[in-house]
Amino acid sequence: MKKVNKNENKTDNKKYLKLFWKLFAGGISSIVLFFLLINWGVFGSMPTFDELENPLSSVATEIISADGKTIGKFYLENRVPVKYSDLPQHLVDALIATEDERFRSHSGIDGRGTLRAISGLGTSGGASTITQQLAKNLFHGSSGSKNIVLRGIQKFKEWIIAVKLERQYTKDEILAYYLNTVDFVSNAYGIRSASNIYFNKEPKDLTVEESAVLVGMLQAPSKFNPRFNPERSQARRNIVLHQMERNGYLTEAEKLKYQAMPIVIDYTPDTHTEGVGTYFREYLRDYMRKWVKENPKKDGSTYDIYRDGLRIYTTIDSRMQNYAEEAVQEHLSNLQKEFFKQQKGNNNAPFIQLSKVESEKIINRAMRNSERWKQMANEGKTEEDIIKSFDVKTKMEVFTWKGAKDTLMTPRDSIIYYKHFLQTGMMSMDPINGDIKAWVGGIDYKYFQYDHVGQGARQVGSTFKPFVYATAIEQLGMSPCDSIYDSQFTMPKGRYGIAKDWTPKNSGGKYYGLVNLKYALAQSLNTVTAKLMDRVGPKAVIDLTRELGVKGDIPASPAIALGAVEITVSDMVAAYSTFANHGVYVKPRFVNKITDKNGVVLFESHPETKDVMSKDIAYAIIKLLEGVTEGGSGGRLRYTGSGGAGYHVMTGYPYGFTNPIAGKTGTTQNNSDGWFIGMVPNLATGVWVGNEDRSAHFKSTAYGQGATMALPIWAIYMRKCYNDKTLHVSKEAFERPANMSVNVDCWKRTATVIDSLGGASPRMSKKDSLAAPKQSVVDEFDF
Repeated sequence: MKKVNKNENKTDNKKYLKLFWKLFAGGISSIVLFFLLINWGVFGSMPTFDELENPLSSVATEIISADGKTIGKFYLENRVPVKYSDLPQHLVDALIATEDERFRSHSGIDGRGTLRAISGLGTSGGASTITQQLAKNLFHGSSGSKNIVLRGIQKFKEWIIAVKLERQYTKDEILAYYLNTVDFVSNAYGIRSASNIYFNKEPKDLTVEESAVLVGMLQAPSKFNPRFNPERSQARRNIVLHQMERNGYLTEAEKLKYQAMPIVIDYTPDTHTEGVGTYFREYLRDYMRKWVKENPKKDGSTYDIYRDGLRIYTTIDSRMQNYAEEAVQEHLSNLQKEFFKQQKGNNNAPFIQLSKVESEKIINRAMRNSERWKQMANEGKTEEDIIKSFDVKTKMEVFTWKGAKDTLMTPRDSIIYYKHFLQTGMMSMDPINGDIKAWVGGIDYKYFQYDHVGQGARQVGSTFKPFVYATAIEQLGMSPCDSIYDSQFTMPKGRYGIAKDWTPKNSGGKYYGLVNLKYALAQSLNTVTAKLMDRVGPKAVIDLTRELGVKGDIPASPAIALGAVEITVSDMVAAYSTFANHGVYVKPRFVNKITDKNGVVLFESHPETKDVMSKDIAYAIIKLLEGVTEGGSGGRLRYTGSGGAGYHVMTGYPYGFTNPIAGKTGTTQNNSDGWFIGMVPNLATGVWVGNEDRSAHFKSTAYGQGATMALPIWAIYMRKCYNDKTLHVSKEAFERPANMSVNVDCWKRTATVIDSLGGASPRMSKKDSLAAPKQSVVDEFDF
């Protein structure tokens, strides 16, 4: 038997031990080198210090109402971050209990969880901490690769970034950052968007079971979506509640109580074409595109309204905006039924007094302006093929007042169908500071994207008449109490450049003889307005309207006295507001301030004002306009007849307003446009209603006048505003200037009589002036 040499054994042991330590050191060095190479970006870029400092690169711009509500966003990803302090504790508890039980104790990597995952070859869970998931969400997402080496590199990256994040941020900040990065699908990026979209509330207002639903979605947002998969969502929610009880955040009794509750969502989609104030938001988007070009960052680069998380504080009041949209829906959904009813039997519907050839031109123009035409033209289709496609039935979703409807219709028929719909433009503003409170540019932005407030100008009809009266009062020294003969009147050819004699007629062909100006405007007498225009001339009236902020083209023709001029709703409301603001014009404004995502103020607006007329003249016009609602075409505001949301458009006007209201209706030729502009001391609101094409309209003035089409929207809106006591909309009288120089108290002293040629007649008492018109049928008014 060979004798073992002890010295040789010792030598061999030393050799193996040395080899072991070399391998161990080499392994450790390789791992360290591997981590260093990853950190240096050899296997793909790693986030810089600045990126760790500012990890959210795509943050939505938030549109905030004057009452502090978010009414919309501009975004590529619908994400608005929240701070940890904005999160309810039960939401944080649910997250930690479900996703990372040892979150508070580890430093980014959960050693126990990692060893468990390795020993179980991944069958016992992936061991990703909340910090690692944040690292993945912020900086490189999921690779989706099946290559085990690439997946391993990604996991190592997550570890390195997670450790850096733990050093950079507190645990609370990491929780908030994580919840801000998660995609909850349905266009909901981050916990705030998810909370608003699925439950229509801010995160701080979430209940325990609602928080559990959202945390449950983190594992697979589509699979556990409460809207599309309510049963799976409820099962997953109950697992979250079980984890909360297991970790001591809930008692067993609380867990069982919440698990027994059904999931109740309030799905509120947040898209560019849905939600509150869609037309206003689009107008604001256009404004912001220009603003960012004119207001660069300090480094000279341009703000990105979709990524930089700006906060736009608007003047819009979310309550009033909602009331305005509700008023439009309540009235026009009802009026539309009548329009459809009257179009039955019209072979050329919805067009009136239009030949087939003329209506074909309208349809063909609409076809060429459609997205379908543009898309097919871009695809290289011939004009003949494009035209043929408009007569092929196809599946489509169309607008109805009862909700979207799936139907089978030719694109050509869909154009004709949409031409039937009554459209609207409505704007409400504070006449004192110019703050726009509500903006409704149409009936549904998803289907009708033309804005009838700021974009579209329409003929204003008799709502132009107060500008003529104001010019006459200012230049001729007249007053609302002065009288004028309402009789047939012809302006001869050549005067003010007219090509032929002009003989305007009153509605219904009635003439009332001797009337004062207040009565004449209340009854919207065309001949009286034409006589006033004859005395002051078109240029003087145009000059005043320019001072009142009207920007559209106004022809220097006497016919503008009766409203043959196109003006936007926003310009008309601002012009009228000048009368309520003691003769001071205030430019409408819709942005109070703009800040960056850190709250630094980038822009702040201030009212832009201009003196236009004296307080006395402005108040005189207010008294004239009050006459319209006391017994003229706006008198329906005082009615108390039966009605409601479904009232008949002709018989039900259950408004019963008793407070002073200054306003004016307007109706254009063939009933194509209906207007009402009404004011109380701290709110001026204008409404226009009509079809997209002026040749589509009601047959009769009974339905097509401003008092029927537009006034009810104003009334419904104001009634809602008055019912909301938090708004403080005035019911008081307009402030009367001290020592009035213009006679507005027609029962206190005599008035001057102005004949059609402008000569003065002897003064008459109120008794005499009211007695004179007995030759005609005249309604009784308290002048």
